[in-house]
Amino acid sequence: MYRGKVVIAGVDTSRLPVMREEEKTRLLHQMRDGTPQQKKSARDRLVSGNLRLVLSVVQRFAGRGENLDDLFQVGCIGLIKAIDHFDLNQEVRFSTYAVPMIIGEVRRFLRDYAPVRVSRSLKDLAYQSMQAKERLTSSLGREPTIVELSNALRLPKSEVVLALESIVDPVSLYEPVYSDGGEPICVMDQIAGGSDDGDWIDEITIRDALKGLTDREKRIIGMRFFEGKTQTEVSGAIGISQAQVSRLEKGALHKVQASLQG
Repeated sequence: MYRGKVVIAGVDTSRLPVMREEEKTRLLHQMRDGTPQQKKSARDRLVSGNLRLVLSVVQRFAGRGENLDDLFQVGCIGLIKAIDHFDLNQEVRFSTYAVPMIIGEVRRFLRDYAPVRVSRSLKDLAYQSMQAKERLTSSLGREPTIVELSNALRLPKSEVVLALESIVDPVSLYEPVYSDGGEPICVMDQIAGGSDDGDWIDEITIRDALKGLTDREKRIIGMRFFEGKTQTEVSGAIGISQAQVSRLEKGALHKVQASLQG
């Protein structure tokens, strides 16, 4: 992925360093408690040591016709904001905190400087969709699927998805990001382990895709792929036949795959 000399915004990405979490934590403490000179030195090292993280994020936005140099520089702004606002008292890895900040900065740039502006009619449809979503969430006790939302609005799924995407704002780590229908869960509560910066983004994407599943589908996917149980074991635990488990599992995986593909 990073082999060969690829220069972005004047940076040779093949030579970007990899900074361990322990070193990041040490430098963050130095930024908080050190002398002015030590704070500046620590901040500069944190920026240079996390440029690979910025690269892993902006590559997800490649292929949209945007200049990769511009996206990289914007991503660096998000990284600097993450460094300046990171709270050492929170039990969360710096990478977990920084990824949504970088993504948010890039999305804000794409939204504000996009060559095509969102039409008033599309914005109106988006707000109608949001109102319908709130009503359905209240009546169903969970977030509605796109199919349920499109049925309520009597509009094609593609139009509803396009309208909702047109007003998407950057995700803040301080707001609930995921919910299983109960108490909201933040990114920091869900992501743990792993050493590849790209894994953080994959985890966020997959978690978002799982939001469209029913409670039973989420339970089956959790038992099958996170607990390693067989379909027969899941069948006994839930109280349905193995054939039903198989059918529900296939349906859930199809939903996740469709969500990941856009």
